Amino acid sequence: MPAYHTQREHARALRSNMTDAEQRLWRYLRRRQLLDVQFYRQRPLGSFIADFWAPALKLVVEVDGGQHFEAEGVASDARRDGWMREQGIRVVRFDNRQVLCETEQVLEALLGVMKERLAASLPPSPAKGD
Repeated sequence: MPAYHTQREHARALRSNMTDAEQRLWRYLRRRQLLDVQFYRQRPLGSFIADFWAPALKLVVEVDGGQHFEAEGVASDARRDGWMREQGIRVVRFDNRQVLCETEQVLEALLGVMKERLAASLPPSPAKGD
């Protein structure tokens, strides 16, 4: 089976087995609830699978469990984030505890990043008198 199909199947399995933190954040990201921006969950990007992907903003939101704080996880995330940066994609990371215990602060931080990305994607306003 080609790698692409294997990755799609893996992403599908991840969507079916989201962590409690991912499920909580998804409640706010789904159905264009934040700034009318479409997010997708567990979306393949290159050879990676992003927890949440907003293509209009080229924004990935990751919800990290404990394995991301171990040496191997940190190195893997650095490679992944580097590849995403090369593609012009911004990665925002929150840990499970933040999402579960500080949901409002996570949403405020995410909204700030989303507004920055939206502003950067808009064409400049014409000068007065043009």
